[in-house]
Amino acid sequence: MCRRILLLLLLVVSLSAFSQKDEIELISWNIKDFGKTKNAKELNEIAEIVKDTDILAIQEVVAGYGGAQAVAKLWDILNRKGHKWDYAISNPTNSPKYTTERYAFLWKTHRIKIKNRGWLLTKLDSTIDREPFLLNFYIRDKKLTVINFHSRPYNKDPESEIKALSRFVIDSLSTPLIIAGDFNVDEKESVFDGLKMAGYGPAIANQKTTLKKSCKRVSYLNHPIDNIFYSKDIQKTDGGVLDFVKFCDRLEQARKLSDHLPVFIKFKINQKAY
Repeated sequence: MCRRILLLLLLVVSLSAFSQKDEIELISWNIKDFGKTKNAKELNEIAEIVKDTDILAIQEVVAGYGGAQAVAKLWDILNRKGHKWDYAISNPTNSPKYTTERYAFLWKTHRIKIKNRGWLLTKLDSTIDREPFLLNFYIRDKKLTVINFHSRPYNKDPESEIKALSRFVIDSLSTPLIIAGDFNVDEKESVFDGLKMAGYGPAIANQKTTLKKSCKRVSYLNHPIDNIFYSKDIQKTDGGVLDFVKFCDRLEQARKLSDHLPVFIKFKINQKAY
């Protein structure tokens, strides 16, 4: 009897370990002015926040050399924290003056493979100021497409960009697919109805993701505008934000890293997708 119980426990532990191997975590983070203002100490703090994830999608990488240099420095720091990483940086977006940026992906190479370095969706540059960056990842030979996106500010009609991107995704791309980024719009707004009707779900809901300049009534969170949308053949196991602030007296220091919190999703790719 005791032997049967022991064998059952071993089976449960083995199945749990196997299940965890199939689970992937992705973090999406708008890191303010990434490349202009981050010193070695701040880059190390960023690395500590994201080091346990499998894929990191960064928005707001500055378009000049400093942005690419900062991504390379972060990659180097992450490589010294226990796992081997790789990274890809987009070309500068084709954007109006003073809004041009780059996107970046970083990922752990023992779990994630690639076959190219990704590309900007240039066919959308007439409808989206900072055209998104697409990269195909391979997880145990399963293809996962991730789109990295930073929309216009809330007062410059980000809704039209979200509609254009939604149409492109629904009409042109096969899934499994994730759209990660700063949408400058709350996921509950009707502009996301097209994605939701096509089976896409948000990683978080009713969750503020930006930081105020100062605490008001013991609150330092502002707008719910960062999110991750995932296709219907992806099974979300968890989702949320990584609150690296936690206390009002840490807000000023935290804002030196970014004025946004990272959003994360843990997921598995459904077998039926293949």
